[in-house]
Amino acid sequence: MSITGWPTGSVEERVLFALDEVRPALVADGGDVCLVSIEGSTVRVELRGACKTCPMAHSTLSDFVGERVRLYAPEINEVLAVRT
Repeated sequence: MSITGWPTGSVEERVLFALDEVRPALVADGGDVCLVSIEGSTVRVELRGACKTCPMAHSTLSDFVGERVRLYAPEINEVLAVRT
C-alpha cells in the first residue's frame, strides 16, 4: 500500500484489496466473494453464501465488485463469476 492509502503491488494484490473492500457489504447480506483466478485481463471470482442464489448477483458482480476491482486494477476488463 502506498503512503496515500492507495494499493500498490501486483495485479493480484490490488484485486484482493478490492475484494476485501467490498466483502463487508456482501457479508452483511449473508454472502461473500473469493478470488478464483486472474487470466490476462479477466478476473474470475466465486460468489458464496446468499450471493450464489441472489437474483441481484449479476448486478452485484458487475456494478459493485467489478467496479471496485477496475478502480484499483484498471488493466482488468472483465470480472466473471464461476460456479464451483
